[in-house]
Amino acid sequence: MTVQPIRLFGDPVLRTPADPVVDFDAELRKLVADLTDTMREQSGAGLAAPQLGVGLRVFTFDVDDVLGHLVNPVLEFPDEEEQDGPEGCLSIPGLYFDTKRRQNVIAKGFSAFGDPVQIVGSGLMARCVQHETDHLDGVLFVDRLDPEGRKEAMKAIRQAEWYDQAAPPVVKLSPHLSNPFGLGR
Repeated sequence: MTVQPIRLFGDPVLRTPADPVVDFDAELRKLVADLTDTMREQSGAGLAAPQLGVGLRVFTFDVDDVLGHLVNPVLEFPDEEEQDGPEGCLSIPGLYFDTKRRQNVIAKGFSAFGDPVQIVGSGLMARCVQHETDHLDGVLFVDRLDPEGRKEAMKAIRQAEWYDQAAPPVVKLSPHLSNPFGLGR
């Protein structure tokens, strides 16, 4: 269990869809421990494996005193209710932008031991689960912003002290824009 460096905006691993986990072994449990330690060290609400450079469908979360992880998540939305509020990302440090998300989510997946897990969340938990699942699909929260918001976000990113101008970032539209909340996933 160790704290790992977090990949920053512009790193190609953040734009690559992660592969499903097929081996629920000690290596996966070490990854979950590293994700948890790194997330907690950075005071994050969640952290996905691609943020550590690992292309597997697993993330950890620490929201409202609930600490956990989910492997191979599949999201369902029980209603159409939305929330709009500030969202940030450990891979885009120090920047927050209002982002629309679904208010309620049901996330189904597995534990690091292969046991079925279901998370029913609303508010911040729903936002976190959607954000981290997006990471597993190669989508960043700035992709979900409207064009004006995305332009503002990119300007702020380019001005951030951690931004590397030698490696210009790839900006893409969310694959869910015609279906902005990922319904049917």
